[in-house]
Amino acid sequence: MFIRTRDSHFRSMVKAVSWRITGSIDTFVLSFIFTGSVKVAGSIAGAEAVTKMILYYLHERAWSVIRWDQQGQTGGGSGSP
Repeated sequence: MFIRTRDSHFRSMVKAVSWRITGSIDTFVLSFIFTGSVKVAGSIAGAEAVTKMILYYLHERAWSVIRWDQQGQTGGGSGSP
């Protein structure tokens, strides 16, 4: 038997921020390569960081309530149930 586990809201937010930092660096580098402009690349990366962080958080929260193929930890550990 598996116990369903979920990420806390705070954990989802931290994951969203860390992923957006990685993604925004990638977006900045690609935008700079294509445009040759630090200003344009920064603008693109900044706008994309905000919108995608919000979308990622909402996506994570939506998936946390979908029970499809979820597996969790079984009892017997030292943590609280």
